[in-house]
Amino acid sequence: MISDASEAAIDQIVASCDGDIRGALKALLLVNEKLEAELAQFYAAVGLDGMARGSNALH
Repeated sequence: MISDASEAAIDQIVASCDGDIRGALKALLLVNEKLEAELAQFYAAVGLDGMARGSNALH
């Protein structure tokens, strides 16, 4: 079940896109891509290149 905080965040995101669900999803996908790129850079910086590519290099 989704929490009240998550519901509120979803409402806020959709509202920031003037009620356009497709626009809200596009915005979230772009933010996710940016965060994934930042995480890959972090992994590379600390020497976890395998983790940046999604492998289980440490296990």
